[in-house]
Amino acid sequence: MTIHLREPAIAAKLDPQEQQFRIPGPYDGMSLFLRYLPAAGDDSLSDRVVLYVHGGTFPSGLSIAHRFDGRSWRDELCAAGFHVWGLDFHGFGWLSDPYPEMRRPAEDGPPLGRAEAATRQLEAAVRFICRRHAIDRLSILAHSWGTIVSGRFAARCQDLVDRLVLFGAIARRTRGAASEHLPGWRSISLQDQWDRFTADVPAGEAPVLSRRHFDEWGERYLDIDPDSRTRSPAAVAVPAGAFQDIFDAWAGALAYDPQSVRAPVAIVRGEWDSYCTDGDARWLFDAFAASPVKRDIKIGRATHLMHLEAMRFALYRESIAFLKGDDLAPEA
Repeated sequence: MTIHLREPAIAAKLDPQEQQFRIPGPYDGMSLFLRYLPAAGDDSLSDRVVLYVHGGTFPSGLSIAHRFDGRSWRDELCAAGFHVWGLDFHGFGWLSDPYPEMRRPAEDGPPLGRAEAATRQLEAAVRFICRRHAIDRLSILAHSWGTIVSGRFAARCQDLVDRLVLFGAIARRTRGAASEHLPGWRSISLQDQWDRFTADVPAGEAPVLSRRHFDEWGERYLDIDPDSRTRSPAAVAVPAGAFQDIFDAWAGALAYDPQSVRAPVAIVRGEWDSYCTDGDARWLFDAFAASPVKRDIKIGRATHLMHLEAMRFALYRESIAFLKGDDLAPEA
């Protein structure tokens, strides 16, 4: 199967106040897409800036900016006084230019969009945002594979990072088996997503993801790839490098060293998150040895996709509380 590349897509605004930018990325002739929603009301002059870094299967418009029943995680952050940005990595949807290699059969090359390549894209976005707001650093809110990219970036560009919230963070695991090897890119159907979203809910427990919400979300998911509905079943093509990084981490090779991160870090996870287990969170908490402030927050009745689930407001509240700081009592 091959993908037919098109001219850059025109993005519909997800809010009347949303601003959109295409900036030069690290690859010649390829641009990155950023969406931005200013802090609400009297906080419009706030210097609190947060950038969302998505996971391995869908971009910012389907995660932090997607509204369930009229309200998104981004809305909550803006109401709390944050300027909120979202970055789409190359190949995740068609707002950032896709990798040219995605026009070739997936089996013709190695996994696209590995952590090192994504880190350079993230750096381009962070430097652009800091210049625009005239600030020295910003905070990062990352999910799943995005926590690998963000951790690698925070270790390499320490002066650009204020605080890190790592939701569903990927940790290094000790495994005897070699990592699975993936093709350059892969197609993910709605059924694939539904199965992945619901797999970790224990038998006998009430669902935490609304079928109505998923069906609405699913149509928007297919919209991000103009070729999605030409496949059978309908599916979105994404770079495979994200899951290659995850599989490598689970085989013992995490793409960054948490000990090199100097920013405050919060690990936020669901009770039923098989991607970030109690053991994973403990390893990460200990590995962030140089971080001056650390939290490990576990939210009940939630999985790796908590931001789409019933407990999403608990995730919103915990992330906002940490991003606001004020961790230490004043000295007497």
